[in-house]
Formats: sequence, structure tokens, C-alpha cells
Amino acid sequence: MKALSIPFTKMSGSGNDFILIDNRDAVVQENGLSGWIAAVCRRKLAVGADGLILIERSDRADFKWRFFNADGGQAEMCGNGGRCAARLAFLKGIAGSSLAFETMAGVIRAEVTGRRVKLEMPQPSAIDSDRTVQIDGRAVTLSHLTVGVPHVVVWVDDIDTAPLKTAGPALRYHNAFAPEGTNVNFVQRVRDGMLAIRTYERGVEDETLACGTGCVATALVGFEKGLCASPVALQTRSGETLKIYFERTEQGFSNVFLEGEVRLIYEGRLYDEAAR
Repeated sequence: MKALSIPFTKMSGSGNDFILIDNRDAVVQENGLSGWIAAVCRRKLAVGADGLILIERSDRADFKWRFFNADGGQAEMCGNGGRCAARLAFLKGIAGSSLAFETMAGVIRAEVTGRRVKLEMPQPSAIDSDRTVQIDGRAVTLSHLTVGVPHVVVWVDDIDTAPLKTAGPALRYHNAFAPEGTNVNFVQRVRDGMLAIRTYERGVEDETLACGTGCVATALVGFEKGLCASPVALQTRSGETLKIYFERTEQGFSNVFLEGEVRLIYEGRLYDEAAR
């Protein structure tokens, strides 16, 4: 695929950084798209990002997005990416401050207030609590659920020494979560109502500075364990705090929202050399 002078915007949602492209006029070629995305998301050799977002036309909402992880694989949902897309759509005049956009996980609502964006999240699945899986001959207790994308939540005593480099990939590719795999969150309760989180992110295949859907999954599991209540504050690795709002009903969770700041970093143009 040849990327000839494609305008893009670089944005960050709590340390999760993205390349966003206004693709309403199909400026990005479909042929070889996955490989091209993986190339331009490389750090030091190209723009570098945790993912890439295409903003496109929709008959159902203000716009449609396609979200891709850094490896070029398409994902159903990304909380921090969704917040970036919402703010960019507002700044570009694509939508107003109260908006909705189409995703593979359904139509999502958002509210933009300055640099802060409050984003509706997909309906979470039921929580598979306190499940035990084996890693290298030892048992790991975790909870599993889907918030647009799959997540496991593992509680640790010290977030700084969490076994992210070893247990992260082992759980991400564990047969228990095949074939799609899962994101992996390590969490510590640091004080009443506050959780600290680190995430090994599927598609990035490494730790990211924040994961919006991971924060949501963790907040819901924490609530079920009686450790926190809405709104839940989560300290991400970037140093920023994300807030999760939700309601608990007999059927499960509803009105789940993710709120935090979004940074507009820079605008530029992508050339074919970025994909070499």
C-alpha cells in the first residue's frame, strides 16, 4: 500500500496514543491496509502509536469508526481511542459536543467538555469471577468479562512488581481464552475507592500506559468484590486518573461510562516512506 501525503492527527487518551485519519472521502487505500497500519504504528521508524483510527461516514450516527491495534488487527472497541475520536470529531466540526458514533460493538454516545470526554461503553458481559487457570504449573486466580473486547483482571499486592512481562503474555495467549485471546489487567487497591492498574494489551503485545476498556472491566470486578463503588477512580501507568460510572441492576450493569482527558498532540501528513 502506498500512503501518499495522507493528513493525520496524533492524539493521546491518558497515555494511550493513536493516529487518527479523516477517511470520509476514502483517502486510505483498502489494499494491504493491515500491513500498512502495522508499519506506520512502529515507533522510531514511523509515527508510532498504540493504534490507528479511521473516521468514516455513517447512516446511523454522526460518524463511523474503524479501530486497529498497532499490529494492524481490527478490534471491536477501544475506550481511550473512542474518547480521542469523539474529541477530534468535535474539533473538526464532524459532530457536536454531544455525539454518537458507529462501532463494531454498536452505536456509542459521547460528551465532549473541553479536553475531557465522557464515553459510553458497550454493554459488558456477565463476570466470570474467581476463575483459576494454570501458568507454568502454578494456579492464577482471575476474573473474566467482555467490555466490547475481552479482559481478565488479576489482583496483586504490589502494582509495581506485578508479573506483567511474564504472566501478561501467558494469559493473553492462554488456551482458556482462545482463539481470540484476551487483554490482561493487574490491579491493586491503593485506598478506598481508588485502584491502580497496569495492562498488557492484546494487539499491542506489550504494556500500554492506559487501557480504557481494561479500566472499565476492572471497576466492575472491583464493585462485585465490594472494593469500590461508582464512580471508580483508576490510576493508570501514565499518571492520569480515569473515572468509571455505572449502574448495577438485576440484569447486570448498565449506563457504563468512561471519563478522562484527551490530548491533541500534533497534525501531520503520512508519506509512503513511513510504511517501508
